[in-house]
Amino acid sequence: MGLKRMLGAFGVGGPSVDTVLMSPDARPGAPLTGHVNLTGGSHDVEIEHISLALVTRVEVEGGSGEYGATGEFFHATVSGPTRLAKGEQLSLPFQIVLPWETPITTVYGQHLRGMTMGVRTEVAVAKAVDKGDLDLIAVHPLPIQERILEAFARLGFQFKHADLEYGRIAGVHQTLPFFQEIEYYPPDRYAHGINEVELTFVTNPHTVEVVLEFDKRGGMFSGGHDSYGRYTVPHADADTTDWAQVVDGWVREALTHYQAVPGYSHGYGGHGHGHGGVGMVAGVAGGVAAGFLAGEVIDEVFDEFEGED
Repeated sequence: MGLKRMLGAFGVGGPSVDTVLMSPDARPGAPLTGHVNLTGGSHDVEIEHISLALVTRVEVEGGSGEYGATGEFFHATVSGPTRLAKGEQLSLPFQIVLPWETPITTVYGQHLRGMTMGVRTEVAVAKAVDKGDLDLIAVHPLPIQERILEAFARLGFQFKHADLEYGRIAGVHQTLPFFQEIEYYPPDRYAHGINEVELTFVTNPHTVEVVLEFDKRGGMFSGGHDSYGRYTVPHADADTTDWAQVVDGWVREALTHYQAVPGYSHGYGGHGHGHGGVGMVAGVAGGVAAGFLAGEVIDEVFDEFEGED
């Protein structure tokens, strides 16, 4: 699972690290466990701290257009100050709980095209920080997310692409600086009115906010436009609802609304539109998200794995 590598930031003869995950499979809100295994080098070292970070790629809207950025969005400390003797082997167990809004990267064992997620180990010695040992993980959907994804598939929607957009969704509480968009082509029954649908989950311990953005076709006397829907769905309803019927209602509701009026439904039955100000608010890259850097070396690691996929 892990690959032992020398900690290059600490010079020749420095310690090496090997992070081993109990399983690369993970879910939002659930723990990820494993061990950070250290092997001492040719001399004793005083380790200041060892931490793990979740790393991914995000699309960022900048002054000259959109570009991809790679960086960290979640940090957890594995160990504080630790002495590692010459040649000593040290195994540090860890358990980190993934944020509820962690994006999905795998559905039914299949990689979601456009998504990449990894756990990176950081070791700090004498003010030098080695950021290495990246382990890819597969984030599977929660039951309620899985049922809704199943419903889109049963209705004939064809998956196109998924990515992360840096920014906020107006009217929706987010804890992460980005949101995931899962894009679909519509089946024939909806294609007369819709070009594409983008599905976003914003999850918390009790409910999931389902945000839909519809790229609607223009008519003879009108141009195309986007419309939005927002629906609050409890986790507890995952197995007690006909989700294909519910999703069909969401889509038909979008088809019947001529104007792109931001709104939301308080439930998931597709009734009672209000003005919730739902709309995608792209992040502008002034300072970008803290920890996100374009062209970071991790890109090469991600590219290598994606090329094999």
